[in-house]
Amino acid sequence: MHTPLFPAFRARLAALGRRTAGHLRQTTLQQLAAHLAELIPVHLLASADEGDNSRERLFTLRLTCECFLWQMLKPRTACREVVRQVQALACLHGKGNVNQNASAYIQGRRRLPQECLERVLAATAQAAEQRAAARPRLQGRSVKVVDGSSVQLSDTATNQQEYPQPAGQKPGCGFPVLKLAVLFSLASGALLEVVMGNLRQHDLRLFRQLCECLKAGDIRLGDRAYGDYVPLAGLPQRGVDVVARLHQARKVDFRKARRLGHEDGVFTWRKGTMQSTILTPAQWAALPTEIQVRIVRFTAACRGFRTQRITLVTTLLDAQLYPAAELIALYLRRWRIELGLRDVKTTLGLEQLRCQSPALVRKELLAGLIAHNLVRCLMAEAARAHDAELDRLSFKGAVDALRQYSAVLGQARTHRMKRKLWQDLLRTLASDLVPRRPGRTEPRAVKRRPKPFPLLNRPRRKFVELPHRSKRWQGGPRKYRGLN
Repeated sequence: MHTPLFPAFRARLAALGRRTAGHLRQTTLQQLAAHLAELIPVHLLASADEGDNSRERLFTLRLTCECFLWQMLKPRTACREVVRQVQALACLHGKGNVNQNASAYIQGRRRLPQECLERVLAATAQAAEQRAAARPRLQGRSVKVVDGSSVQLSDTATNQQEYPQPAGQKPGCGFPVLKLAVLFSLASGALLEVVMGNLRQHDLRLFRQLCECLKAGDIRLGDRAYGDYVPLAGLPQRGVDVVARLHQARKVDFRKARRLGHEDGVFTWRKGTMQSTILTPAQWAALPTEIQVRIVRFTAACRGFRTQRITLVTTLLDAQLYPAAELIALYLRRWRIELGLRDVKTTLGLEQLRCQSPALVRKELLAGLIAHNLVRCLMAEAARAHDAELDRLSFKGAVDALRQYSAVLGQARTHRMKRKLWQDLLRTLASDLVPRRPGRTEPRAVKRRPKPFPLLNRPRRKFVELPHRSKRWQGGPRKYRGLN
């Protein structure tokens, strides 16, 4: 299998000289990018280096985009590490005039349009969906899961202004918080769409922006935050059905329902007289006056926990086509989105973003989500090639294997060896299966605090500077001042 040279590196090859192209094809970064390049169409970044960005640069926007992705696949990689690699390649091939300062790469990230990253994210999500197209779905319909989350940002003035910290924290003692509304594919595990906001924006407002990405025939799966009148109304008119847990404020009396089975019935929900605070008057007026919903109640037993009574609400009213057992089994798979968020935030290190400005923060998040989708594409390809169950493939194992195999791919001299290594990589991904542990419990608690230091209760600037231990103490006994 011949893999073309990663398009983003062609500008760098031209800058370093055509005679060095054959040698640079063997580098680690390029070999990894060469295989991932098949998942990112070239035309998506074709306009990135036009207009004001058309002059010759070492770090073109195409190259900057791909180096950005490489940073996301290797969490906590500093910008200067990327520059050091380019510098080492240039020195190896007699081109030692590369500036070792990382400012050129940082400026390239600032010039990178956010729209380009959004287009690449959509392309990688589509590629993952195509590779998982043969997977079974609910009556042949695509299931998409919606949920909300948040990430912390660097504590800078610009980040605090656009994404302020929680109101309960004292100024200077917290971190800015970026709120997310994400849309995952249940079949492939890829992230399809993301909407960003701050803590002052309601989750449902962000969710309504996600609704524009849903297509006719899709089934939206969500938790109890999306099981009320406002999140459900309007979607059936667009051909989108909903399966969600019933909102905790809703009361159910099956005596008032059209019975379909035991604790299974159809209800009529009417629009209230009071306008919702999360909608504009025009949006509230556009909602239908009443909707038909189906409510199913079942018992869920889990080892180590109390038996729970879970109530589902759905717009799938046909009990013959969509039995209650299938709806229950579908909702129990909603936990896949929690695992997907864990892969994004913990495995790829996006729980704490490092960029200093809101524009770069959004680009950093998009680059991390693109890297997540690229890994999902490889996992889907490995599952299809070796007839493995995609849900059981380990995302953490896939990222680790990709990092290690990329170093060996950079040393391969022939296409035959590269093809063999790539096939072995897919075989490794397909064999790294997560064991089935149906009774496993995961309490949301930590075993111990990371460090024994107390929390800040005032900004750092109000602390009293203490002399170093090597300096002579002039101010009295050694004592830490400023916490109290």
